[in-house]
Amino acid sequence: MVTHILAIDQGTTSSRAIIFNDKFEIIAQAQQEFEQFFPQSGWVEHYPEEIWSTTLATCRQALKESALSPSDIAAIGITNQRETTIIWDRETGKPVYNAIVWQDRRTAEFCRELSRQGKDQIITSKTGLLLDSYFSGTKIKWILDNVEGAKEKAANGKLAFGTVDTYLLWRLTGGKQHATDATNASRTMLYNIHENRWDEELLQLLDIPPALLPEVRDSSADFGLAEESLLGGAVPIRGIAGDQQAALVGQACFQPGMIKSTYGTGCFVVLNTGSRAVISDNKLLTTIGYRLNGVTTYALEGSIFVAGAAVQWMRDAMGLIKTASDTGTLARQADESQDVYLVPAFTGLGAPHWDPDARGAIFGITRATGPAELSRAALESVCYQTRDLLEAMRGDWKEMGKTVLRVDGGMVASDYTMQFLADILNAPVDRPAALETTAVGAAYLAGLQAGIFPPPEELGDTWKCDTRFEPSMEERQRVKKYDGWKDAIARTLSR
Repeated sequence: MVTHILAIDQGTTSSRAIIFNDKFEIIAQAQQEFEQFFPQSGWVEHYPEEIWSTTLATCRQALKESALSPSDIAAIGITNQRETTIIWDRETGKPVYNAIVWQDRRTAEFCRELSRQGKDQIITSKTGLLLDSYFSGTKIKWILDNVEGAKEKAANGKLAFGTVDTYLLWRLTGGKQHATDATNASRTMLYNIHENRWDEELLQLLDIPPALLPEVRDSSADFGLAEESLLGGAVPIRGIAGDQQAALVGQACFQPGMIKSTYGTGCFVVLNTGSRAVISDNKLLTTIGYRLNGVTTYALEGSIFVAGAAVQWMRDAMGLIKTASDTGTLARQADESQDVYLVPAFTGLGAPHWDPDARGAIFGITRATGPAELSRAALESVCYQTRDLLEAMRGDWKEMGKTVLRVDGGMVASDYTMQFLADILNAPVDRPAALETTAVGAAYLAGLQAGIFPPPEELGDTWKCDTRFEPSMEERQRVKKYDGWKDAIARTLSR
């Protein structure tokens, strides 16, 4: 039996391909970075062709390094940066505009105008999302309104929209498949998560023709075949999920109340709420966690825009460190008597504040403050923001109880950060043995459809913890530190 899975993990700054065996062991992997463009303040774009070329190149490289042939790959699973928006010509396959990235804020004023018209409630009640430029819907509208001829072509069915998964699927299948899964659809601000369909009223509100949209399938489903010419053989595509939902699956958070947090460019905390779509009173997002065999599992999500990006800022913009790992070493050397807080609102604040106009600030600087104190403040800012999210989740979902947080992403390699996270949460933090949980989730969804992996209730038994960080901070110190953070946030908010 063919038991290998090729997972495509297409992220905000790089494309990766990882080949797993049926024990989720990595056989081979490849990664390529690509450019981000910032045409104006608050605008963030990618070249779609570069997303595609790096994805294809890494798939080919991983296959080559594994010494496997396409016939040895049972299925492909795709996970992707969510909300990033691409529209292309169905006939030529060429994008009509660059990919507008999830971080992009160009439609913030349009969102404010919709809010002034009182459209917030209808959007939240149908999609579980807040009215914000973060999501795909207003990005689609911007392209249709600003690219010459795009609106007319879209109305005539000549254009196709997709989040990155859909675009990659289209390219992999040679234009034969225009589809997405329920998790990615749920991030567009156009999808009714309760009825599992594109919502006509929301499409009319944003003047988006239905012909533009992909078919929505389960997260584990038949998505067609990758063309033989691309990888040297036709390979079935059997799983798709947005990156944070894929991490939820990869962390085996299949029971209501289980929670994971991913620390990459941003930070995303996702709480499984089972069959109930819990509408938040605390500015969290209600989203689809995954959909299997037509059954939808919902989740509450809190999105932090800047996590690892704060460390990148210290390295690239400020020149205070040479490598990201330097921050942990410096943080341990910091003067404990200094209470320095970094609020990394470089592109506004996400949940639970949702303030797009907030901007970054540093509080508590003295003449003695240096790279060590700023490094500590950068790492701790991620932990404080995580606590903000968990406090909001407890307010929304009374069944939450005592938390054990499963973590993944690049930042979790820092023992300093994970220990402080456990301390400020006053809860255990579990770092898994398999850190590539997003790719594991994509592989599992594909392998489930291919008949390789067991059902979710059995997969949980295979999850292994590498390190558990237990809280050790005194309660008085915990309260003092978190009160200082809340004060810093209050001073940073724009309203």
